[in-house]
Amino acid sequence: MKKTVYPFMAIKGQEEMKLALILNIINPTLSGVLIRGEKGTAKSTAVRALARILPEIEKVKDCPFQQDPKGKHQVCMDCIRTECRDSILGNGRRPGRDLETVMEGIRVIELPVGATEDRVVGTMDMEQALKKGEKQVEPGILAAAHRGILYVDEVNLLDDHVVDVLLDSAAMGVNTIEREGISFSHPARFTLVGTMNPEEGELRPQLLDRFGLCVNITGILDPDARVAIMERRTGFDEDPEAFVKLWEEESQKLVEKIKLAKVLYPEVTCEKPMLYEIASYCLDVGVDGHRGDIIILKTAKTLAAFDGRTQVESKDIEKAASLALPHRVRRQPLQDIVTDVSAMRNQTKAAGFPS
Repeated sequence: MKKTVYPFMAIKGQEEMKLALILNIINPTLSGVLIRGEKGTAKSTAVRALARILPEIEKVKDCPFQQDPKGKHQVCMDCIRTECRDSILGNGRRPGRDLETVMEGIRVIELPVGATEDRVVGTMDMEQALKKGEKQVEPGILAAAHRGILYVDEVNLLDDHVVDVLLDSAAMGVNTIEREGISFSHPARFTLVGTMNPEEGELRPQLLDRFGLCVNITGILDPDARVAIMERRTGFDEDPEAFVKLWEEESQKLVEKIKLAKVLYPEVTCEKPMLYEIASYCLDVGVDGHRGDIIILKTAKTLAAFDGRTQVESKDIEKAASLALPHRVRRQPLQDIVTDVSAMRNQTKAAGFPS
């Protein structure tokens, strides 16, 4: 029986966090979102709630790699399940047509802080490989997260090499298990959501840069909003089913908007003057490399699609920069983190920092 989850549309405030999550659902190539802030600000609630309202996807029943039955990948040839190999090769079956499929909701896979690299990537039975020449694979967390959401709480407390693996897979969409010269690859396309409290330590700049978007959140200070949060949460705790029904219409509107944006995104264009505006943002705040420019462009196009447009506008670029640059700014010693992009640009120019 499914557990009732607090509705995404009922979350009060934290608009930037909710927008960043939605943008990554529309366009997984944004490489995830890092949410920095204190505890109790609806981070995990938002992730689980968004996953619950998204449309179900078709999967091969009991597939450890969450495969799309219409997809084709080498992993099916090396699958640990005999029935999958037989279906692909046509051994007594109609190739690719005899696998049982199911419709399931988007999964949210949570990564434990103490997870080892083998637990994340997966392992391979070397004895089986050497003696019988067969690849016996034990899928890891990345296999379970394929076509879903991978939620990493306190990502700054993970070992750096584990974070590297996560970010590589998020960027490439493939996970590779390698042992003693033998390798096995499988798709690992997922929406990566990392959360952290900066007071407990920062990520290395090289790792920060690999997250596409970043939002900094705090508790809401407006008394009316805090009262609304208490009332909504109490209403949900007292009668979850009735509370969820109150937000069904709003939730369905968001789902339809996300579906339309996914279809519209490939048609969105960005004129050259807008590209120069993106480059200007990155140069003004002293961003290293070119990943920031590329992420701003992708985010701006996704924002336009989410707004139902096929042309990027200046407001899209400004909003995209506010999500893609805070964690990429080249800060001077003792300089505070500035989250407003316009303020960053003005502060940088006024201080004469190099671009």
